[in-house]
Amino acid sequence: MNASTLSPLDAALADIGAAIARGEQDKLAAAFTAGFDAGLTLDQAKEVVGQLYAYCGFPRALNAAATLMKVESQRVAETQGEEGGASRPGEPQRQAFTLGEKALEIGTTNQTELCGVPVAGPLFDFHPQLDAYLKAHLFGDIFARDVLDWRTRELVTVAALAARPETEPQMKAHVGIANRNGVTPEQTDAIVARVRRPADPAALPKDWSPIPVGAFNAAYAQYFTGRSYLHPLTTSQVPAFGVTFEPGCRNNWHVHHAETGGGQILVCTAGRGYYQEWGKPAVEMTPGVTVNIPAGVKHWHGAAPDSWFQHIALEVPGTGGRNEWLEPVDDAAYAEATSQNSSKNTPRQ
Repeated sequence: MNASTLSPLDAALADIGAAIARGEQDKLAAAFTAGFDAGLTLDQAKEVVGQLYAYCGFPRALNAAATLMKVESQRVAETQGEEGGASRPGEPQRQAFTLGEKALEIGTTNQTELCGVPVAGPLFDFHPQLDAYLKAHLFGDIFARDVLDWRTRELVTVAALAARPETEPQMKAHVGIANRNGVTPEQTDAIVARVRRPADPAALPKDWSPIPVGAFNAAYAQYFTGRSYLHPLTTSQVPAFGVTFEPGCRNNWHVHHAETGGGQILVCTAGRGYYQEWGKPAVEMTPGVTVNIPAGVKHWHGAAPDSWFQHIALEVPGTGGRNEWLEPVDDAAYAEATSQNSSKNTPRQ
């Protein structure tokens, strides 16, 4: 898709939505700056953050607001310096408002107009509370505000939802809504292509591994840098799971504790990755390489920067087994570990 399909402001808005969804503050700061350079106002930037709390959660929205405040403070300081101490012109403050009892009625009307048809279904029959929140709060209180037009709201929503694999169904729905409200199909395609990471498990060759990639590892996502996928092989006798890492993905430092026995065995089945114990060089893992991890050893494992990686993780039987998740492997430590000459390092057999 030609990048020129998106205007500089559209591209910046897409980057803002994706960075908020992923919680990537450095990228978000750069995207806000690009947005301001392309004509985005501070009031509009605040509105984007406020809207995306409904799609990404309060923690990410609060972090995004803090980043926006830092970017704006820096811009004000730069403007004061350029103008000899003159303050940057402010923007009119909009009054906070709520639609009150009319929110449900107005939100239902807005939702129907946005989607082209009344929205109903068994899920909302099953959970009417969520239906009411969507209509009254999201499409009422938020979408009724005039700070952003509906085209812009849908553009950033598509970007935010496309940035995270677990929101794929909602993203597809909002692509259709966006296309009804001024974002062309070519532009939604460009947004999705822009914000999705280059690593896509669907692009792997069919014979890459005999073990399926599996589903996005949402339950343990908080303990990974990057995206991983999980395919349970068996939970009987010796539990075994296929774990697939996108390039650059790794789990946090962690320890498998046990009173007796315990630990883990890793068997690389595809791609290239690394295993590292605390205080030791990293070990390169390629298909067939096996690593035995005793209980009590602090370690991490994950993909090489430029390769997908898959291993089978076998839980060694023991008593009193538990995992202790520790700090992430930061970018500097990861770069150092994966740049070592691993051919001289031997995995624990």
